[in-house]
Amino acid sequence: MDFPYGLSDFGTLIREGYFYQDRTDRIPHLEKAGRQLIFIRPRRFGKSLLLSLLEHYYDVSRVGQFDALFGPLSIGQNPTPRRNQYFVLKWDFSLVKAQGELKEIEAALHRHINTAIKACATRYGWENDLEITPDDAVNSFSSLLIRVRQESHPLYLLIDEYDNFANEVLMARQQDYEALLYGEGLLKTVFKAVKAAAGGQGLDRVFLTGVSPVVLSDMTSGYNVGENIYLEPAFNDLCGFTEAEIAAVLARLAEAGATWSPAEALDAMRTFYNGYRFSDTALESVYNPTLTLYFLKYLANHGHYPRRMLDENLAMDRNKLVYVSRLPHGESVLVKALSSGAALTIPQLAQRFGVQDVLAALKDETFMVSLLYYFGVLTWVGVTGFNEETFKIP
Repeated sequence: MDFPYGLSDFGTLIREGYFYQDRTDRIPHLEKAGRQLIFIRPRRFGKSLLLSLLEHYYDVSRVGQFDALFGPLSIGQNPTPRRNQYFVLKWDFSLVKAQGELKEIEAALHRHINTAIKACATRYGWENDLEITPDDAVNSFSSLLIRVRQESHPLYLLIDEYDNFANEVLMARQQDYEALLYGEGLLKTVFKAVKAAAGGQGLDRVFLTGVSPVVLSDMTSGYNVGENIYLEPAFNDLCGFTEAEIAAVLARLAEAGATWSPAEALDAMRTFYNGYRFSDTALESVYNPTLTLYFLKYLANHGHYPRRMLDENLAMDRNKLVYVSRLPHGESVLVKALSSGAALTIPQLAQRFGVQDVLAALKDETFMVSLLYYFGVLTWVGVTGFNEETFKIP
């Protein structure tokens, strides 16, 4: 078995025979969930692979690849009417440079969106039909929509790591962050254009991923049409692995004459990797996919566990911890979470909160615990008898 550690391209994964835990049965549920969906998970939790799956499934230019990509999978046996019915545009905001002055950051955002629009136009043979404006990506987006409306298929917009560069700017220079998100800031303007495009201008669906709802909250009216699905129990394991799935993989690996015990390997993985719950009504925790694939690949290649159970590539960014520790209640919450085994209790998880909310949250720990939850430092434990929500380190 070849494990796709670090691989987020669905087409490559399927064509080259890598291990894939089928999640295509969720596609019909996602279609019913709404037209503009917001899905939040901690970093390195499989969000990019999910978007790549959607891109390959809906892209009209890949209709001839459908059987090869999806034939053996759940959705290949029961496809929805929307398969291969969209022009697909993809933005990956983790590629937007967050360093430099505000004008440099804005220029980087314009470049990325324009590059994505050019790639979209090339895929569908529209290279000479669009007006690409170097310093106005919103205008370029409008030009693309005009071209789309001349066709019989609408546009599907996939946005990966929507808050990536904005979070980096926030932790370095809050004034630049506010300039991007408040008033007529560029990032807010971009999402206002997305919102408008979905009003009969050629954009039919949007799927957006990120690590927290802070940026969305600071956009306020810029983008208030998205539906949050990240706390829905039906999508608790949309990314990640269940224990039954891991047990099945370990059993298959052991068939080759392993010197290790599948039961003991599962115990080790349960201790280190199984601890994420993204809904208060979810029945089981989810194994972190990056850590799981790291462990399984090492086990398959070397015949024993890795000495370091934590993949260093998944360690939380130091600057995020420093930023959180400097916020009101940040340091005390971090110390409490790390030094005691007890869960942290708050009245309710904050689902939409902006920077000013966090900075002004002097009365309790709700915002800090919520922020650490979205960053993947804490996860849901359950609900107390007083209907309060509890969190702990995964």
